[in-house]
Amino acid sequence: MNKSERYANIIPMAELNTKEKRLLPFPVFNQLRQTTPVRYDESRGCWDVFRYEDIHRILKDPVTFSSKRGLAVKDRETILTMDPPRHTQLRGLVNKAFTPKVISDLASRISSITDELLDDVQIKETMDIVSDLAVPLPVIMIAELLGVPPEDRNLFKEWSDILVKGPDQNTDEAFKQIIAEKEQATDELSDYFARIAEQRRVEPKEDLISLLLQAEVEGEKLSDKEILGFSILLLAAGNETTTNLITNAVRRLTEDITLQQQLRDSPELIPGFLEEVLRFYPPIQAIGRVATQDVEIGDFLITKGQQVVSWVASANRDEAKFADPDTFIVDRKPNAHLSFGFGIHFCLGAPLARLEGQIVMETLLKRFRDIQFVTGSEMTYIQSPFVYGVKQYKVSFARL
Repeated sequence: MNKSERYANIIPMAELNTKEKRLLPFPVFNQLRQTTPVRYDESRGCWDVFRYEDIHRILKDPVTFSSKRGLAVKDRETILTMDPPRHTQLRGLVNKAFTPKVISDLASRISSITDELLDDVQIKETMDIVSDLAVPLPVIMIAELLGVPPEDRNLFKEWSDILVKGPDQNTDEAFKQIIAEKEQATDELSDYFARIAEQRRVEPKEDLISLLLQAEVEGEKLSDKEILGFSILLLAAGNETTTNLITNAVRRLTEDITLQQQLRDSPELIPGFLEEVLRFYPPIQAIGRVATQDVEIGDFLITKGQQVVSWVASANRDEAKFADPDTFIVDRKPNAHLSFGFGIHFCLGAPLARLEGQIVMETLLKRFRDIQFVTGSEMTYIQSPFVYGVKQYKVSFARL
């Protein structure tokens, strides 16, 4: 398999070669940023970029650094892998489904789901933050927004896990295996959403799939392919980022117990706390692009067609941008982290992820105290180089 055919963003880099480094990669990023801020990785067939300034430049220039990939799974394009003008048109359309009013109207539903999930675990005084709270909440929210029946939510999680998965080794065999899994999951998801779209054509409801079926861009309806692409993207992006934001936030609360009382006493600090979690433990570590022309970054010439991986997890710790970057500062201002991306591809679901994170933190701290990581319980990294999170995080707590 030709290196240019392999999507570099899902291939693990050689420096992150132990479980410990995958669970805490930031010292590695710091070293790479200082020694090789821009470098070509022969084994992955891509350029890695580690400095804030360079990454900011790449993300805000979609003309030179394209999101289009000739290596999308079975060439299924979504707004994530599109450039203007089509990206602009479709983004404008889906923005209507994520207006500030729509998001704020979801607050009471998010609160009631959070309470229900915590009711189920409070008697045990232990829970796995991932499976008991951080996974089901965003899955339920996205499923309801899309109009998916509640009984199908577990299928949703299995599919979205596969869509963000990467090979654990940098070999052609491992890469082909992952692509085969992704293609199967995408086929199953497409069939699934096609059935729902068919039902909504006959009987529209108040959900996103009905909205997409009725929508027009410049007088034209969206194609079936575009509607399925949207639905799949919202599923994967809507779940994974929020799950990791919630889990990483609780991880911070257990690493620095004083934060719990500080946020309980001053809940107005919670939004700033979440922004610092996003900077410090970003749910997405890396963003891939392809150069559309020869371009210089630093002192290096990146040639047309080469892949470029922007390590936002490194940019967020860049001492040239953030004072004392390896210290978690709950009320850090300004906090221009790049965890939701930047520019035209800024994460569409960011307001929803922030709202879910805020409601979860407020509810957890109102109901529980002394939230602690259960010593000796397993911590396994998510098998995806561009995602930062863990598969389980067991905590104990006392009820307030």
